[in-house]
Amino acid sequence: MALIVVTTSPRVAPGLLAPAAWQALSRGRVLTGTPDHPYLPYLDEAGVRVEVVTPDPGALARESRTGTVVWLAAQDGDEDFMRAVGHAAISLDEPPEIEVVPGSYDLPGARLLDLVQVMDRLRRECPWDRKQTHESLVPYLVEEAYEVLETIHEGAYGPPLREELGDLLLQVMFHARLAQERTGPEGTGPEGTAGDGFDIDDVAAGIVEKLVRRHPHVFAEVEVSGADEVGDNWETIKAAERAAKGRPPRCSAACRWASRRSPWPPSSCAGPAGPARPPLSRATSPRPPAPACSRSYGRPRTRGSTPRPS
Repeated sequence: MALIVVTTSPRVAPGLLAPAAWQALSRGRVLTGTPDHPYLPYLDEAGVRVEVVTPDPGALARESRTGTVVWLAAQDGDEDFMRAVGHAAISLDEPPEIEVVPGSYDLPGARLLDLVQVMDRLRRECPWDRKQTHESLVPYLVEEAYEVLETIHEGAYGPPLREELGDLLLQVMFHARLAQERTGPEGTGPEGTAGDGFDIDDVAAGIVEKLVRRHPHVFAEVEVSGADEVGDNWETIKAAERAAKGRPPRCSAACRWASRRSPWPPSSCAGPAGPARPPLSRATSPRPPAPACSRSYGRPRTRGSTPRPS
């Protein structure tokens, strides 16, 4: 006979299962060692009886020899327990067949939900995270951006770049979390105005809408001859959006920052008619001095305000 292990993702709404998982749950006695498994109420509603038992690797392996047993794994995968079951099974004279059926899958980007949850908890429980504001985080945002740039200049496109991009992503998540505290008429954030808040979903929705608008050759019927025309269209659409909002054309934010902080040579900021971004070519631009840039903004170094490392 067989032991069927049904796994589920904590990043997928409880109750959503693949057809193969529903079929597996009807093939034999269903057990779990997780009394608070989030799927239990939904399975009960669907008429699937799940018995909560004390996890016993040997007993589970032996029972699977004489009948089909379905194990609803904890959402962390029950890795240690399942390894013990495997060892118990192969020690038997006639080991059962063990089949893993994924009940739900993580979609691309699902781990971002973990970041949302971690950031929420840090904001509630960590004294350092609780005291931060948009303004206090600026030095970290600048430094993390420069560390990404430095990593690219060094050609470290593997784990180092992945880590630095994660540090930069944290800054985006942190600012969005601060803004979330200002949502609604009773927003309590330390900056801004109550009711002017937003959350990370609003941030994502905004960039999605912008990308769709500025890529009419992908999402509409516009035809382009190549990458140069794509860039021209981008700038044209961007200028029209700014005009519709009553904003005059201006030098890019990167150029304005460069003119104040001077991490780039002045020639890289050519005004509205110049390049939209500072050049990134290793041959035409020096490595930006991230630590100097961070210090120029006055990152706190005094006792009692030691910066948290990346």
